[in-house]
Amino acid sequence: MATEPSVWTVVVAAGSGTRFGGAKQYLELAGSRIVDRSVAVAAEVSDGVVVVVPAGDVETESDRLAASAVVAGGSSRAASVRNGLAAVPHDADVICVHDAARPLASPDIYERVVQEVHSGAAGAVPVVPVTDTIRSVDGGVVDRNALQAVQTPQAFRAELLRMAHADASDATDDASLVEAAGFAVVAVDGHPRNIKITHPDDLAAAEAWLAT
Repeated sequence: MATEPSVWTVVVAAGSGTRFGGAKQYLELAGSRIVDRSVAVAAEVSDGVVVVVPAGDVETESDRLAASAVVAGGSSRAASVRNGLAAVPHDADVICVHDAARPLASPDIYERVVQEVHSGAAGAVPVVPVTDTIRSVDGGVVDRNALQAVQTPQAFRAELLRMAHADASDATDDASLVEAAGFAVVAVDGHPRNIKITHPDDLAAAEAWLAT
């Protein structure tokens, strides 16, 4: 009888919130902090959760967060993910990486990306259609039917994700690193509700989603 894969999640909450105007991961959203919401959902579908926070917050957040480990972030998002990976047990089969700034990610999205990896994919990412009209900086409208917006959580075979991060490359997401290492990443359905809190208006939008 096949055993279920060991799934761990790295929740990245190490940003300074420059575009937001502060450390958005600690702001309250409908009664809970953004980071706490992200960690709670990850914990529902994972065997363990590692949270990456600003270095100065490790001690405080180790006491506050319901996580397996809390570690310090690095100089970039990719460096922060690598710090998180170092705290994930080496016998983990699947590793998810999730941005704490997406506090409305559902267990269903986690399950979809993990299932794809469990079925043999190197990695899986949730995507949603691009609905806005997009123009190139060089002029002209880009065909939005050829575009998809990528979300997190993203899931990967553990050994491939570690391999992709081994040369300390930088990228805006982990799927890019895994693809650059020569492995195919598949897409699954994300959800419009799974928004990223980047600006104050996004917080209001997330509150509206929670009220529906």
